[in-house]
Amino acid sequence: MFCAGGPHHAGRRRARPHHRARAAGGQELLGLRFTDAQLDSARRDVGENRDSYEALRKLPLPNSVAPVLVFDPVPLRLRNTYAKHRIDDKLPRIGKVTLPANRADLAFYSVRQLGELLRTRQISSEELTNFFLARLKKYDPKLLCVTTLTEELALRQARQADADIKAGRYQGPLHGVPFGVKYLFSTKGYRTTWGSVPYKEQTLDEDAAVVTRLRDAGAVLVAKFTLGELAMGDVWYGGMTRSPWDPTKGSSGSSAGSASAVAAGLVPFAIGTETLGSIVSPSTACGTTGLRPTFGRVSRAGAMALSWSMDKAGPIARSAEDCALVFKALAGRDPRDPATLLARADEFYYGFNTDLKKLRVGYVKADFDRNYPSKANDQASLEALRKLGVQLVELELPKLPASDMTFLLTAEGAAAFDDLTRSGRDALLVKQDRNAWPSLFRASRFVPAVEYLQAQRARRLLIEELDARIKDLDAYVAPSFGGPNLVITNLTGHPAVVLPNGMRPNGLPSTITFTGQLYEEAKLLALAKAFQDATDFDEKHPPLNF
Repeated sequence: MFCAGGPHHAGRRRARPHHRARAAGGQELLGLRFTDAQLDSARRDVGENRDSYEALRKLPLPNSVAPVLVFDPVPLRLRNTYAKHRIDDKLPRIGKVTLPANRADLAFYSVRQLGELLRTRQISSEELTNFFLARLKKYDPKLLCVTTLTEELALRQARQADADIKAGRYQGPLHGVPFGVKYLFSTKGYRTTWGSVPYKEQTLDEDAAVVTRLRDAGAVLVAKFTLGELAMGDVWYGGMTRSPWDPTKGSSGSSAGSASAVAAGLVPFAIGTETLGSIVSPSTACGTTGLRPTFGRVSRAGAMALSWSMDKAGPIARSAEDCALVFKALAGRDPRDPATLLARADEFYYGFNTDLKKLRVGYVKADFDRNYPSKANDQASLEALRKLGVQLVELELPKLPASDMTFLLTAEGAAAFDDLTRSGRDALLVKQDRNAWPSLFRASRFVPAVEYLQAQRARRLLIEELDARIKDLDAYVAPSFGGPNLVITNLTGHPAVVLPNGMRPNGLPSTITFTGQLYEEAKLLALAKAFQDATDFDEKHPPLNF
């Protein structure tokens, strides 16, 4: 416990004159109003704190070292409960799947369909892997979505998958299916550069948790995909990743390459991450289906840290059903990621037998009533849900200033990349404008610890208020952009599925976002699958006439 006086205080170092900061200017910057006498009495401690900062800066703190504080998204109402699954954990029946007459059509087969072809040995994993490797090589020069082809590893894994399937050691619907990961996940034997010039030659000698879990499910890693530099946007040191719907436009970010590659049929699925829109945004630009799971449901071990209290990893695929297949392999606790140990659910169970007519689904009426480019598509999506028998009820989101809490992200990012800023290597980053990381990290050095903690306390209020508004709902629907939902739910840690639902006037796809209760991805994905079964947006593909 801190002691304001006595022996503890007496033993502290005396502040040297050069440590007496210009406190008057500092308080003006921070919006404080102290008297001269109050400032004078604080100067010694300010100087001593500076000495402590210098001492701590000498400690090696690589990006992989997380703080001891772990974010828990669970509201007080649910603190002593776990997600209850009264479901049969079965996949829906799939009809007979056969090889297409035109092998090129395999590019847009679902994960489930490809898995059936592999299970029934109509095609080998090695054949399928070579098929997708060829597509990656053909289309990447235009899309700029690939950083590394893991060809040698992929063919080795594919041959092992074929041997296992032939011997009757079938591991499930991902067995032998190729995939890719965002370039912020570490992989043994391959570089992990985070899309950033200062880390361009970085190799991390470990496999990230998502890589390990998918390997254990029998999936085949064929590529590492681009991300916007240090997980922002779609610009990396190799250029700007493109949307396959219009290669003159960027794929957005930061899971830029993952979404672009899936949309173009270069892989059946890929793994992305989201801190504040990095699955939702590129899925919208590329027309993919993305799952942002509940915070803490998927281990981030071996992934670049940007914001320890907001980072989430999840699948990007072409359908909600495919996302469910992948999520089942990813979800679970991992001692290397303490956030997973706080999760109020263990493994993931399919919930495709959910009775849609019993669901209460909210919709954020104020956001749907706005005028925005994809409004007609969103209104049609609401009507499609009504036709499915879903009970839609109006929902109003919390009015708390969620956007004013997002400096938590940049403050944590500044800590994660503290050495980059202090060493001056931030000058090597591709983007250097005022909204780019170098400027944001520098500005975050002026965020007081008190204000950071106050924002986390305000975040607790946000969690409780959102829970109070949605506690009687099974899920809710909102436009993907333009309203507060994206920011609010990234702060509260709620799961979301982003689904294509048409085209925008600019020639790129539009999406709508379904948000679920914490740890209730099963019900959320069942609703999303029902929507996709009733529509055909997820079956549309870019022309790739380049």
